[in-house]
Amino acid sequence: MQSQRIALVIACLIPALQVRAEEYVVDQINKSFVMTGKPITALKLKKGDTVSFKNGDPFFHNIFSLSELQTFDLGSYPAGEARAVKFEAAGTVDVECAIHPDMHMTVEVE
Repeated sequence: MQSQRIALVIACLIPALQVRAEEYVVDQINKSFVMTGKPITALKLKKGDTVSFKNGDPFFHNIFSLSELQTFDLGSYPAGEARAVKFEAAGTVDVECAIHPDMHMTVEVE
């Protein structure tokens, strides 16, 4: 009976201990990566977090990474559209725009 109670308490605590993944929005404005209205060059996340790259410019962007840790290419997309990436491994990911070579940032995943 005692072991059943302990098992029940543990089963109730497990969901409380799980950390939920965060979702971040990085805007693309004036050929820059922007959060909360300010240009950024770096973003710190936790494993499992997602970043949505929203195009706030009146022209296309193409966000990609060739980093060894995680490669992706979101393709070209127009103003008002957003595309997301889930970061699942710890380390540094370099993020760039294939259309605008001055657009770059790093994502540090803990």
